[in-house]
Amino acid sequence: MTTARVLAQAKVNLALRVLAREQSGFHQIETLFQRLALGDIVTVRAAAARSLDVRFADSARAADLGPVENNLAWRAAEAYAAVAGSPSGFDIEIEKFIPVGGGLGGGSADAAAVLRALDALAHRPLGHAALVDIAARLGADVAFLTSPSELALGWGRGERMLDLPPLPPAPVLLVVPTFGVNTAQAYGALAEHRAASPAGAVAAWRSPRALGSWSAVAADAVNDFESVIFEWHPQLATVRAQLAALPRTVLALMSGSGSTLFAVQDAASVPRAPTAPAITATEAAPGPAGLLALPAGWTMVTTGTAPAQPVVLA
Repeated sequence: MTTARVLAQAKVNLALRVLAREQSGFHQIETLFQRLALGDIVTVRAAAARSLDVRFADSARAADLGPVENNLAWRAAEAYAAVAGSPSGFDIEIEKFIPVGGGLGGGSADAAAVLRALDALAHRPLGHAALVDIAARLGADVAFLTSPSELALGWGRGERMLDLPPLPPAPVLLVVPTFGVNTAQAYGALAEHRAASPAGAVAAWRSPRALGSWSAVAADAVNDFESVIFEWHPQLATVRAQLAALPRTVLALMSGSGSTLFAVQDAASVPRAPTAPAITATEAAPGPAGLLALPAGWTMVTTGTAPAQPVVLA
């Protein structure tokens, strides 16, 4: 087998608490990761040289991803090769469906997919534990999306994880604004906000055992970044309120440091599909029309919660 294809699935944060700041400058967090069906298609081949090609399924949402050496998928491949001793070369193709810079973990998902693909192609695979260790050095979202978890509680910088039983499958509405949010600036603004109003950060979850139903998750769902990001972009607060008011909404939040908003819908009538042996469910479908008053250029798409998809070899 010389080619591996992976559905690089997006995520949302069903809760995100920003806790203490370390001396290194990084913040401790506590978050609840949820995997989605929406994903990019990542194809990896062993090759004589090293290359990366990124294509956008929606040319209208194409973004400048910067130098290839800074791309998280490229860095993941180099990190894998450094630990495993191979491959010396790789050819990575990414077809982007996940919006860029919106808090859905698109770059992290691609990096995680590359790690899983390279290990599937390796003559001597490193194994899951080693992959997650490499992933954690690249970012908290990468660690979660490298794991087989659909739902997980994350601590520290997000790299310490507790796998949780999946919640009932549920539709998810995503609202994608025309702008992204710089994560470093969001952390800085939150620190300034707390310095001006020192109320202290409170851990989100009473106990992991309290996360066994959507209603329990919704009762404690919070995103600390909303307090500052909504001041920058009041439209986000307005649209999140609209999402929360939809008849079937269980919870509505901003994902990560923004800017994507999401609403988990009533899951009672949605059957869980079996894990597919092929790359499927990649493209977001347009959301129901007429439900929201969105600013010009903003889009709504529908996806759903989903288990991790397998690597497909060819």
